[in-house]
Amino acid sequence: MNNKSVQLQKSPQLKGQNLASSLVASDHMKSLLAKNANQIFKPWNNKYTPNAPQSPFGDFPKDFMKGVEKTRVSPLVRNSQNILNSLTQDTSNIGSRMSPYKVNKSSPPKAGALERRLIPQSEFRRYYDRADLPIKVNHSGGGSKLIWKIDPAQLDYHHYLPIFIDGMREKVDPYRTLSILGTFDLIEKGENKILPVIPQLIMPLKTNLNTRDIEIISITLRVIQKLVLSGNMVGEALVPYYRQLLPVFNLYKNYNKNSGDFMDFGQRNNMSLGDIIQETLELLERTGGDDAFINIKYMIPTYESCIFT
Repeated sequence: MNNKSVQLQKSPQLKGQNLASSLVASDHMKSLLAKNANQIFKPWNNKYTPNAPQSPFGDFPKDFMKGVEKTRVSPLVRNSQNILNSLTQDTSNIGSRMSPYKVNKSSPPKAGALERRLIPQSEFRRYYDRADLPIKVNHSGGGSKLIWKIDPAQLDYHHYLPIFIDGMREKVDPYRTLSILGTFDLIEKGENKILPVIPQLIMPLKTNLNTRDIEIISITLRVIQKLVLSGNMVGEALVPYYRQLLPVFNLYKNYNKNSGDFMDFGQRNNMSLGDIIQETLELLERTGGDDAFINIKYMIPTYESCIFT
């Protein structure tokens, strides 16, 4: 199918400015709700995100630090440690404690397929802290706006586009906002430069999806939609990499919030993960050519074709 016939209406959610501002508004709403509950919400106070530097010039020397910092442990590692401890307990008098008439009520351990992972530090953070990116921030007008020092069309996309996509897994600003704005700007102005860079984009996209963070996955899906709509043959170029990208799609395909009789005010941002995944899969099928559906069906058996012949 011709890619030009697949040009869907570009919804406001596919614009980087709207997506970044909605995330900032979401953090502000979380802070207000936390104050009502006598709590403090800090986006950087997250056990899954990488540690921020202790000063603008890096970490302090260990000789000047008081105490020992606690190392972060992944929930999956903590789960396996608990199981190992329970297996290595003293079982010498287990016969006296157990009775054939008693039922063991302990539930088996969870696999943790949907649990969030530790978020590795992005290359975007490292480059931004070293001032090696051709961008600057304009804080006038009540928000952060991205200003390019060099026209994005003149940049080396093989170098910069993977860095900006890698930064979308950041949870704090300015890294998150600038990486989203920069990614959408580069894709919009890339034209014929996007297709040759597709192999370099798979690893940052896969790393973002594997964080199992709902917010990061939603942003990454929006970028994939933007990529396949950016030019001809981009959707077909992604078909060989479905095995790297679609396993997370299969996990969260039916992941929709059941709000019951409560109002979900987040629907205006269209951040329902199950709906975004379905929308992305349909877009991949329409732009991926003749082999797209069979490859999607192989990775996601419950997917039904959206193209009727």
